[in-house]
Amino acid sequence: MSVPRSRMLDLMKAQCQVFATTYNPDGLRLGNKVLRQRLRGPALASYYPRKVATVKMMNQMFGMKVPKGTVENEETGSSDRSLATWDDAEEDRTTYVEELKARGKGNPKKKKEAVVKTKAFGKKKK
Repeated sequence: MSVPRSRMLDLMKAQCQVFATTYNPDGLRLGNKVLRQRLRGPALASYYPRKVATVKMMNQMFGMKVPKGTVENEETGSSDRSLATWDDAEEDRTTYVEELKARGKGNPKKKKEAVVKTKAFGKKKK
C-alpha cells in the first residue's frame, strides 16, 4: 500500500518546520548548502597583518604639510602646531629624480601652450 503524494508533502512540510530546514518539494537546487556555510571574509581579513601607519598616511590624516625649514612662526615666536616629519623613502625618491634631471635623463618638461592639431588628409585631389 502506497502513501499518497499530498500526505508525503504534508509530512515533509511539518518536518521542515520542526527542524528549521527549507521546504523544497520539487528538489530544486537552491544553494542552501552554500548559504549555510560560515563566511570566509573575516577569516581572510584576519590572515593578513594590519597595515602599519606610514609617514605619508600620517601626513594625510592630520594635514601635516609643513614647508621645509619652517619650525617656528616668526611673528609670534611660538612653535608650529603641526608636526614636522621626515620621510626617508620620499627623500630618496626626490634625490634620485634630481640626479636624473642633472644628467638630462628626467621626464621632459610639460608644454605651457596647448598644441594645435592640424588635419592632414594626405595628397590633394585634382
